[in-house]
Amino acid sequence: MLEIGIIIGLTLLAGLAMPLGAFVGSYQHLRPNWLENELRHGVAAFGGGALLSAVALVLVPEGTAHLSLWSAVLCFCAGGLTFMALDMLLYKLNTPASQLAAMLSDFIPESLALGAALALGGIGSALLLAVLMALQNMPEGFNAYRELKAAGRYSGKRIIITFAVMAMLGPVAGLSGYVWLADSPMLVAGIMLFAAGGILYSVFQDIAPQAVLDKHWAPPMGAVLGFVLGVAGHMLTQ
Repeated sequence: MLEIGIIIGLTLLAGLAMPLGAFVGSYQHLRPNWLENELRHGVAAFGGGALLSAVALVLVPEGTAHLSLWSAVLCFCAGGLTFMALDMLLYKLNTPASQLAAMLSDFIPESLALGAALALGGIGSALLLAVLMALQNMPEGFNAYRELKAAGRYSGKRIIITFAVMAMLGPVAGLSGYVWLADSPMLVAGIMLFAAGGILYSVFQDIAPQAVLDKHWAPPMGAVLGFVLGVAGHMLTQ
């Protein structure tokens, strides 16, 4: 029962970072304008750095520990190709929810992996993954909110409430991983590498381009800060 409570708590806190990021993003206009631009691009870079740290410090090391070389390569590439296909589909549908889809596409498999990692006795890995999920979900919630709000189809309050409801998917996925994947370390490893490949695609397709701002050099430092926080968390859980 204690482990179930831990899974629910960790995944829920990580998920609630999405509506928190959306709430911060609801403050649409900051003055002066340069601060607005720096913040928006810096948040995107921070999210990219946090995602890269999750790939480098948790998903790839844990995933490759249980799979053969070719299985690992196949799972990783499959993740990238799947996220690419999703990106192409969203483009054809002309939907304003590409950031939202990307956010859920990494949140759900990471929650699955967190539950399974805890079942396998990896409390340190589970805790680190939860921290990294929260670090990446907040800027993703920020960007997804602004993308949806700019489309003009949804009110700000409705978007934030929707994100809060979606946070419940974390405990559901985490408990699913704990109950059904605990005896399948190879499957968990495959999910981790699949998520890692998809995240890496998303970082370079969607997030990194948003961090670039002509004649401004501060926003990319957000990527450094996001990644170093992941490094610090990794060292603290060792």
